[in-house]
Amino acid sequence: MSKTPAKDAVTTATIEEQTAAFLKSGGAIEYVGKGKSGQTVPTGSKQINLKSR
Repeated sequence: MSKTPAKDAVTTATIEEQTAAFLKSGGAIEYVGKGKSGQTVPTGSKQINLKSR
C-alpha cells in the first residue's frame, strides 16, 4: 500500500502571517457585500453550444 503525502495543515497563525505579509507588501483587502461576487466579468457570460460539434 502506498501512502499519500500528508497535506500541510493550514492554521490560523499561518493565515494571519500571510495576511500581514500581504498588507505589508502594499496589498489591500476589499470587502464585498453579502450576496455579491468579488469577481468582475469583462466579456459577459460564456455559453457553450454542444450541438455545434
